[in-house]
Amino acid sequence: MKNYNLQKFQEDLHEINITLTSHQVDQFITYYEMLIAKNKVMNLTAITEFDEVLKKHFVDSLSLAKAYNLKKDISLIDIGTGAGFPGIPLKIAFPELQVTLLDSLNKRVNFLQEVIEQIGLKNVEALHGRAEDFAKPNMVREKYDLCVSRAVSNLSTLSEYCLPYVKVGGSFISYKSEKVFEEMEQAEHAIKILGGKVEKQIGFTLPSSDIYRNLIVIRKCKSTPKQYPRKAGTAAKNPL
Repeated sequence: MKNYNLQKFQEDLHEINITLTSHQVDQFITYYEMLIAKNKVMNLTAITEFDEVLKKHFVDSLSLAKAYNLKKDISLIDIGTGAGFPGIPLKIAFPELQVTLLDSLNKRVNFLQEVIEQIGLKNVEALHGRAEDFAKPNMVREKYDLCVSRAVSNLSTLSEYCLPYVKVGGSFISYKSEKVFEEMEQAEHAIKILGGKVEKQIGFTLPSSDIYRNLIVIRKCKSTPKQYPRKAGTAAKNPL
C-alpha cells in the first residue's frame, strides 16, 4: 500500500463530523486502489486522481450524514450504485448499516462483490438488476428504512425507481447538484402519487471546495400504489 497523504481527507471528514479508525482508512485506500485498477479495463469513473476521488466520491457520499443519523442499525439500499457510490463509503464509515447495492450492469456488480470481499465488509450485498424489477411485491418492495441514489436521472424518475423500496415511515434521499429547485417543483406530483413528501432540502458545499451539493430528503408517508414502478424504461421516457 502506497504512502498517501490523508490530512485533507481527515480534515474534510471532521467538517461533517465523521471520524475513522485506522482500519476504516485502510479500507478506503484499498477501495481506491481497486477502483483505479479496475477502471483500466472497464469504465467505472472519470475521476481517478487520489485527492479528487476522496473529495468527489468518498466525502461526497459520506455527506449524507448531514441529513440522516447513520449511526444506528438500519437497512439501506443504493439504487444505481455504479462503482459503489454512495453505498460502499457509507458502509465503511458506518459499519452498523445493512446495505444493498443495486446496479443494472453485471460487470459492475462483480467488481462490487470483489471489493466487499477484499475489504471485509459484512451485511452488505450487491445485486444485479433493474430498479423496476427488484421493487416487485415478491422481491424487496418496501423493505428498507432508507433508499439513496447519486444517479443522474431527474427527481421524478428517481422517485419512481426509489420510493417503492422504502418502508412507510422511511426515507428516500437523492444526491443532487445545485440546479435542483425547478426539478423539485416538477417532481412534486410524482412524489405525492408514489406515497412520499419532500421533508427537507439541505444545500452545502463540499469541505474546502466550491462544489455545491443538495440532499433532497423525501419521507415515505403511505404505501406506493402497486402499479409503480412501471415497466423498464417507462419512468425515464415518461416521468409522472
